Amino acid sequence: MAFHRRRNHYHNRFRSILPVICTISGALLILFALLSFLAPTPIASNNPQHMNSLYARNSVVEDTIGESVLHIPKKGRTDRDIWSSRNSKYYYGCSNASIKFANADAVTQPNRYLLIVTSGGLNQQRTGITDAVVAARILNATLVVPRLDQKSFWKDSSDFSEIFDVDWYISSLSKDVKIIKSLPKRGGKTWIPRSMRVPRKCSERCYQNRILPVLLKRHAIQLTKFDYRVANRLDTQLQKLRCRVNYHALKFTDSILQMGGKLVHRMRMKSKHFIALHLRFEPDMLAFSGCYYGGGDKERKELGAIRKRWKTLHVSNPDKERRHGKCPLTPREVGLMLRALGYSNDVHIYVASGEVYGGEETLAPLKALFPNFYTKETLASKEELEPFSSFSSRMAALDFIVCDESEVFVTNNNGNMARILAGRRRYFGHKPTIRPNAKKLYRLFLNQTTMSWEAFASKMRTYQRGFMGEPKEVRPGRGEFHENPHTCICEDSEAKAKKDSGPRKYGKGYDAVGDDVLGEDEPELSDPGDDGYQNGPQEKDQFNGTGMDYDGITNEEPELEEILSD
Repeated sequence: MAFHRRRNHYHNRFRSILPVICTISGALLILFALLSFLAPTPIASNNPQHMNSLYARNSVVEDTIGESVLHIPKKGRTDRDIWSSRNSKYYYGCSNASIKFANADAVTQPNRYLLIVTSGGLNQQRTGITDAVVAARILNATLVVPRLDQKSFWKDSSDFSEIFDVDWYISSLSKDVKIIKSLPKRGGKTWIPRSMRVPRKCSERCYQNRILPVLLKRHAIQLTKFDYRVANRLDTQLQKLRCRVNYHALKFTDSILQMGGKLVHRMRMKSKHFIALHLRFEPDMLAFSGCYYGGGDKERKELGAIRKRWKTLHVSNPDKERRHGKCPLTPREVGLMLRALGYSNDVHIYVASGEVYGGEETLAPLKALFPNFYTKETLASKEELEPFSSFSSRMAALDFIVCDESEVFVTNNNGNMARILAGRRRYFGHKPTIRPNAKKLYRLFLNQTTMSWEAFASKMRTYQRGFMGEPKEVRPGRGEFHENPHTCICEDSEAKAKKDSGPRKYGKGYDAVGDDVLGEDEPELSDPGDDGYQNGPQEKDQFNGTGMDYDGITNEEPELEEILSD
C-alpha cells in the first residue's frame, strides 16, 4: 500500500510540472528556430566567391565591415613619392637608326608591294600596323597604308586616315620604308593582289622563305588578319624600327588629339595628379575569363550565354582560375589595392571602361573608396563626344590618350591596350604602370578581415613589388616586345653611377613599392620560343590557358583577341 501511495504521489507531481516543462521546451524550440533563421548560411560565411561578390548589396556591406575592421585611413602615404619612379631619370627611350641601317631608297625593290589587313580592336590593330612596316623592310617592299579591320566584333567602319595622321605616318618613316596610300593600277586596270596569311610570330627567315617567293612571283600580296605576325625576337635595328613606328610615327588625327587633350586638361584642372584605370570589367571579359563573382544563377546564366560565342573556348574551373591569378579584380578589390598602395581617398581617378557588368551597383564600392571618379562621358558633353561615339576605335583612342598622359596607369588585365600602354610608358620615362599581382592578391583579399589595415597594406606593397612599372622590372626578352621594348630603352650610365656612389636616402629596411626587383614575383609574361614563335596574344598565360591558334575560328565567331583588345 505504501508503495502504491508513493507511486501515485510522484505521478501526480509529474503531472503538475509537465505543463511547465512543455512551456520551457517550446520556448527553446522557438528561440532556436529564430536564431537559425537569422544566422548567416555556411555558404555566405565560407565561400570566397560570395564574400567577394561584385554586387553592391553584398560589397557595400563587406566594405563597411572591412573598413570597420581594417580602419582604412583617408590619407595616403607621405614617406615617398607615389606618383613617379625613383629610378626613371636614369633611363630613356632610344630608337634612332644606326648609320649602317640603309635608307629605304637604297633597299626598296621595284614591283614589290605589300598590303596588310589588320585584326581586332584599336590596340590589336596598332600592333599589326607597327609590324607591317617591319615586314615590308624585311621583304624590301613598298608598303601600302594598312587597311583596318571593319568586320570584327567591334564593327567600326573607320579607315586608317580617320584614326591616324596618314601623312605623318608616311613622311616620318620615309627613310625606313617606302609607303604609299593605294596600290597603283596595272596596265590601266585595278591590281588584285594575292591574299594569304602569314604564320604567327614569323621570323625574318620565315618571311624570306615563305612570303618572298610568292611576292617575287605575284609582285603584290595582301596579308590578312595581320596581328602578332612578326617574331618577338628580331635584329636590333628592326626592333628599333618597331619603336619608331609605334612611339613616333603612329599619331592620332588632330580631331582625336584635340578631344583627348581636352579630357586630360579637365582632369588636370581638378587635380595636379590623377590615376587612369583600365577597369576591363565588361560582361564579355568576365565571360571569357571563366571566373565567378558571386552573382548566383543569374550571373552563371548571363555570362554562360556570352561564352557560347566562342565554340573553341573550354569550360574552366572558376576557383582554379582565381587561385592562379587569372581573374580580373572586382572594382572594389582594385580600390582596396590602390588605397593600400598609399593613394588617398581624395585622389582623382579616370576610368577607361565599356559597359561594366552589374552597372552602378558594381562600381559603388570603388566610388566609395575614391569619390572623385570620372569617365570621358562625365568630363565631356554628348555634343562633344558625338563625332566619336558611334566608332569604338575612336572612343578607345580618347581613353588611350588620357591613360597615356596620367601620372599612374592601372590595368586590370593583360590585354592589348594594357601591353601597348605599358611599353609606351616605359619608353617615355617609366611612368608608374600598376598591374595587380592577382595570384598573390587572391589570398590577401580572402583573408583581409582577419588582419589590421597596416598588415593588409604592408602585404599589398610586398606582393606588388615587380608589378609597378619600374625600370628593369622585367628581364630583357620576356613578354611581348610591344610591352617590354627593352632594345629601345637606354641607361644613362654616368648619371646612375653618380647616384650609386652617393649616400643612400633610404635605410636598409625601407619598405617601398617599386625597387628594382627581379625575384620570384617577376610579372608572368609569355616567353618567346627559340624559333621566334610564341603563343603571345592568345592571352594563354593570363587567362584561358588554351594556347589555341585563333586563325581557325570562323568569321561569325568573335575572336578571343578582339575581346581582349581594348
